[in-house]
Amino acid sequence: MNRSRINSALSQYNNVSVTGGVEDATPHRLIQMLMEGALDKIATAKGHMLHHNLAEKGRHISWAISIIGGLQNSLDMKAGGEISANLDNLYDYMIRRLGQAGASNDPAILDEVSILLIEVKSAWDVLPKQLASDSRQAAS
Repeated sequence: MNRSRINSALSQYNNVSVTGGVEDATPHRLIQMLMEGALDKIATAKGHMLHHNLAEKGRHISWAISIIGGLQNSLDMKAGGEISANLDNLYDYMIRRLGQAGASNDPAILDEVSILLIEVKSAWDVLPKQLASDSRQAAS
């Protein structure tokens, strides 16, 4: 994973409260932070949508789209092969669906994107433990 691409993606996220610690975070943790930020923005957009606050809804959906776009742009298509291609397609789908959610004021679409992003994030959440386990087994 290219650190400069991840840092570029983080620039989309620079005002989210969890940016403290970005300087010392691993590339893996930076991706997790981006996903957490996107999920937060989607949840906030849903709240504004339900309370008919259209300007704030739009602002938070746009922010979530920017973060997911940053995740998409950070993909290393050469090194990642099929996994990167699949994630690229999934991020593209999420971005399109977020736009549709904003245009149609449909909170169910926001829920759909959140569920998809949570599934991707859950794989990232397991990865450090798996890598540590593999590393310990290789050292044995």
